[in-house]
Amino acid sequence: MMLNNYETIYILKPDVTEDTNLTLVNKYKSLVKENGGQNVFVQHKGRRHLSYNITHYYDGIYIQMNYDANGSIVKLLQKSMRFDDQVIRSLTVRQDLLRDVNL
Repeated sequence: MMLNNYETIYILKPDVTEDTNLTLVNKYKSLVKENGGQNVFVQHKGRRHLSYNITHYYDGIYIQMNYDANGSIVKLLQKSMRFDDQVIRSLTVRQDLLRDVNL
């Protein structure tokens, strides 16, 4: 199975508690690993002001997750985030495509 390198950045609601934050991070990390993803690396980017308000929120908690996975894992992750009330926005990009552009 061919694995590509992906980066997902998601924004949590600003009023999410630290416990909920960690629970969600572990949930998404586990989701990737349990479905065959590898090398999952999570960075907490902290609370940041949003450029424009998203569903009445002016700031949010940014989380960056880098991992190796295939397209079906990414679809599963994105679907899970889309239906999670605590996630106000998410974006996934394939990293190896970006590396090729920089050469």
